[in-house]
Amino acid sequence: MTDFVEELRWRGMLHDIMPNTQEKLNEGMTAGYIGFDPTADSLHVGHLMQIMTLIHFQSAGHKPYALVGGATGMVGDPSGKSDERNLLDEAAVQRNLAGIKKQLSKFLRFEEGGNGAVMVNNGDWFRGFGFLDFIREVGKHITVNYMMAKDSVRKRLEGDTGMSFTEFSYQLVQGYDFYYLWKHHKCIVQMGGSDQWGNIVTGTELIRRKDQGTAFALTTKLIKKSDGTKFGKTEGGAVWLDPEKTSPYKFYQFWLNASDDDVKSWIRIFTLKSKEEIEALEAEHDTAPHLRILQKALAADITTRTHGEEALETALKTSDFLFGNGSTDFLNGLKREQVLEIFEGVPQFALQRTALGGGLDVLSLLAEQTNVFPSKGETKKLIQGGGVSINRQKVQDIAAVYGSPDLINGEFLLVQKGKKNYYLIVAG
Repeated sequence: MTDFVEELRWRGMLHDIMPNTQEKLNEGMTAGYIGFDPTADSLHVGHLMQIMTLIHFQSAGHKPYALVGGATGMVGDPSGKSDERNLLDEAAVQRNLAGIKKQLSKFLRFEEGGNGAVMVNNGDWFRGFGFLDFIREVGKHITVNYMMAKDSVRKRLEGDTGMSFTEFSYQLVQGYDFYYLWKHHKCIVQMGGSDQWGNIVTGTELIRRKDQGTAFALTTKLIKKSDGTKFGKTEGGAVWLDPEKTSPYKFYQFWLNASDDDVKSWIRIFTLKSKEEIEALEAEHDTAPHLRILQKALAADITTRTHGEEALETALKTSDFLFGNGSTDFLNGLKREQVLEIFEGVPQFALQRTALGGGLDVLSLLAEQTNVFPSKGETKKLIQGGGVSINRQKVQDIAAVYGSPDLINGEFLLVQKGKKNYYLIVAG
């Protein structure tokens, strides 16, 4: 056993903790849980704080439960929201549950017995739990005054949109989750983001009032970027853990682009590196910040844990290719979708594959068949000035001919004007 709370504290993760929680955890193996809302079929980097919390919980010798809200996902949590969100139907919830289960299995050790992680779905105990039974068994123990005092409720009621009874009842539903897991799985501690404190405490209160039991709670800090922008969001939207939604390359780049202010906290939160390892990396980083040593260490660590070594290697090669002098050879080992994703946003030009049959001279290729450049004259001038490359090889001769064997992955030609301007020819 190690001190789980102290681990969170030195990493800068801990926000609130109920009295005696740390002492209780240090008595021996304890079961605790965090809930995940199935609003999509993938988790995103905004969930990583809670995933890391469960990883540390298990590493400290405790038994982690991951509750996936098959029932609560159909209600909607008002915490931190200014508007009521769309409710999910059963089919959408089940699809999302399957995706989340698969992802959590990459981070936690799921096994029978001991402190193996357990996944539960609150749909299993809410299905068949009728409304009248619920208000008799749960509602009578928590007063409206108690519920109204919660920040998440008060802020919504003071706003223009108000709050539906559905969302108002959410804290009772989440509170019953804690009661059920306490009663049937001996989960005595619930964890979550600091915006969940009110809902979590409602659970401890329900346990106390209903069965005179004792339960505990702690929350972690919400991540905020130093520049004021929302953590986990890019121009392209959320940064997902699903490689089909956010490629490993883009995932890697998200962490690599962390500011120096952010990376010093993020490397503590999102990696399992020891304090000594982190301090050594920080010292090295501070001597040469332009080398982005901390960012590279963070990006490599979390990309490997999320997507695996092979995905990290592809991300590194892609970065080297786009920002260094990497060869096009590695592109031949990628799927078509991966190549297109790498060059997302790059101007693309369609080419009839038959045009390459007997070979096509470079001026016709770039100025007539594809219009990469506006005219043969301009193309000729650029080539003679040494400013055009195809597949990373400088075009030396205006009479150069290209054919099917030159296609990357049997489909692409990569054209560059200078070092930074890319064009992708797609043969079909």
